[in-house]
Amino acid sequence: MILGIIPARFGSSRLFGKPLSLIGDKPMIQHTYESASKSRLLTKLVVAVDDDRVESVVYGFGGEAVMTPKDIQTGSDRIAYVADRFPEAEIIVNIQGDEPFIPSMMIDKAIEPLLFDPKINISTLAKRINTVSEMRSPAVVKIVFDQHNNALYFSRAAIPHVRDAITFIEKVQNTEYYKHIGLYVFRKAELQAFTQLPQSYLEQVEKLEQLRLLENGYKIRVVVTDLDSLSVDTPEDLTNARNFYKKIQKLKKKD
Repeated sequence: MILGIIPARFGSSRLFGKPLSLIGDKPMIQHTYESASKSRLLTKLVVAVDDDRVESVVYGFGGEAVMTPKDIQTGSDRIAYVADRFPEAEIIVNIQGDEPFIPSMMIDKAIEPLLFDPKINISTLAKRINTVSEMRSPAVVKIVFDQHNNALYFSRAAIPHVRDAITFIEKVQNTEYYKHIGLYVFRKAELQAFTQLPQSYLEQVEKLEQLRLLENGYKIRVVVTDLDSLSVDTPEDLTNARNFYKKIQKLKKKD
């Protein structure tokens, strides 16, 4: 079984009650669930919730939810908690609950390496950065990877550092910067092992969970995609998502 899990934490520090924030006539978690459910490769899809209100909404639109303890510290720990309740699941897909319009093709592309190569145990996504604002933003996580598409490092800083570039525009135009898209695919054993490891030094410095894997010698296969996903972390992001949805609805009406 390939199990997709969407963590939906109600008490987000930057946008409280985020899963239930309305985008058009639907809460964000419903948009995310409906987008992810279009995947061709997922066998089952559930939402990992920590609040009765979110659980009620998920069941209300026909989804499936699993209640998790409020004191779970990280998204990966929440995913592992749910995965343990599905012993038949062999591959676990961590789909961020705050990406309401994630293309299902992105999910499938991330899963494929584990289906084709038994030596690959963890995969994720990356997209080429084309703007100075994304390159400079600490909210956009950057990733560098080797010639075999295995991750070398993740950072909120602009990596690689281009020593000879004079301007930021020159950096973006002449260097391949990639942003990390926070969708992860794990074989269950690797997910369970990962969540048993203590927080690592670089993880604490950068505030990036995935560095714990690299610091402990795990390989993460990086799938490069041209597709993008709109992430909602702040009130401004929510406004952008609502405007994006309005544009989509207008285009549908024209068709």
